[in-house]
Amino acid sequence: MTNETIKLTQYSHGAGCGCKISPAILDKIIQSTVSYSKDAKLLVGNDSKDDAAVYDLGNGTALISTTDFFMPIVDNPYDFGRIAAANAISDIYAMGGTPILSIAILGWPVNILPAEVAQQVIEGARAICSEAGIAIAGGHSIDSPEPIFGLAVNGLVDINKLKENSKATSKCKLYLTKALGVGVISTAQKSGVLQPEDAEIILKSMTTLNKVGATFAQLDGVVAMTDVTGFGLLGHLSEICEGSNISAIIEYDKVPIIPTLHFYLDKGCIPGGTNRNWDSYGHKIGEITERQRNVLADPQTSGGLLVVVEDGFSKEFEKLAKDNGLELSPIGWTTDRGDKLVEVI
Repeated sequence: MTNETIKLTQYSHGAGCGCKISPAILDKIIQSTVSYSKDAKLLVGNDSKDDAAVYDLGNGTALISTTDFFMPIVDNPYDFGRIAAANAISDIYAMGGTPILSIAILGWPVNILPAEVAQQVIEGARAICSEAGIAIAGGHSIDSPEPIFGLAVNGLVDINKLKENSKATSKCKLYLTKALGVGVISTAQKSGVLQPEDAEIILKSMTTLNKVGATFAQLDGVVAMTDVTGFGLLGHLSEICEGSNISAIIEYDKVPIIPTLHFYLDKGCIPGGTNRNWDSYGHKIGEITERQRNVLADPQTSGGLLVVVEDGFSKEFEKLAKDNGLELSPIGWTTDRGDKLVEVI
């Protein structure tokens, strides 16, 4: 068995962030009856469903701490490592921070897949970490039935620039920095119907760092930010709305999608994660077509940033995005809290 003949996706039951436990089941898992004293320095914990934990260091800055790992979404081990690393680091950028350190998490079926293949996964992660300006400083590995890889990442942020997903306000514009469709097209790959050029499109998307999040955080008009991953656009927007006690409108035709997405939807390439997502939060969403659901609830891996910008700062934000290589326009806006968290028009 050589690295060229190994197809990593054949050794996993899920793919990328599509492996995530659904929001409804996760809520049950993290429930606790244990009483504990609130740590005043813990600025963000798991009670707010944010991207990472944030701890006040007492000098005007805070430590951001996060972890993310999953099973292969591509066959190439080096690319799997790159994707997993970019995805894990994204949580730091999504909160306006800068990464400083990472630790590797590896589960490997050592009796099935050669150690050299795992080395290529780590090597891919090192390449992305180098791009982010950090090292893989250590880690932990286990013998597991399926290949698993990810990172625990720490970052720093000026507390007054911290972006929480529970701080959005009404009458803001919504922006998304990457096109949707990664989950659908990854499913097409596992089904053997993916066109080679589309494999390149999603690989570029999944290995592109969300570094711009740290830049966006410097703009006062950016009031909230998160990255769109396994729960899909609707799921992560719902978390913003729920935490901030607002609602939102999505203009479906304004949402960026991978150009061939509908081609694969017509072939029935719908990830299982889409249905799990919808079963978890569909009752919080307004009337929507099946096709809209399959796009907006599609689980993304290393997806884009969802940015909430005060209306008066929208032009300045769009210019800042353009200066950083992104042509962005609003995909919707926030409103006062309504009967549904999100409406799609």
